[in-house]
Amino acid sequence: MPHHIDPNIIIDATLYTLLGFSVITWVLILFKIWQFVKTGYYNKQYSAAFWDASDLKAAKNLSEQQVKGPKARVAQVGFDWLAQLGHAEKSASLKFRGTPSDLLGQTLHHQTRLEQNRLEIGLTMLASIGSTAPFVGLFGTVLGIMHAMHEISASGSSSLEVVAGPIGDALIATAIGIAVAVPAVLAYNFFTRRAKQYKASLEHFVDGFLHIAFSDKA
Repeated sequence: MPHHIDPNIIIDATLYTLLGFSVITWVLILFKIWQFVKTGYYNKQYSAAFWDASDLKAAKNLSEQQVKGPKARVAQVGFDWLAQLGHAEKSASLKFRGTPSDLLGQTLHHQTRLEQNRLEIGLTMLASIGSTAPFVGLFGTVLGIMHAMHEISASGSSSLEVVAGPIGDALIATAIGIAVAVPAVLAYNFFTRRAKQYKASLEHFVDGFLHIAFSDKA
């Protein structure tokens, strides 16, 4: 390390970096809890009303009135596409080239992927913090130990009292790095699992929508 650089500055910067990581982690955790609770509530509410509708027209009216949550937005996209299908014969657009059920399914699955991307916002950051925070802490510890050894060497004393204090202080950075990483990793695993469950629920809803869309027309 160059002598003109104060090691304490780098060590402090490492600790502030870990503090920033911790703040970001807990902000994301609170945001994702709010997002998943809200999404679950809207999906449950809309799904119950959708399947209680008497026919496709009633379900469409419901969708126009209540466009909150992933399932409501997926249904709205499906109804919009079905409305455009009535003009398909007069249109030369490639949008309507193919089997209607396949084309509608493609449209609904595209919207499902968009909704999945919304649910996965922030998960990459949690994974990154969980994987890098321990190494950032270890980096601070290594620098702290190097600085402590330099100070011990300069003092000319190697007694346990002189050595233990600075090295113990240096190890704090590693402990903080681990403390930051653990919640990030646990939150990432939990929210990833929840996102997969919501994706499966959306795909099940899409399958049901496709079934009633064309059976109702028949």
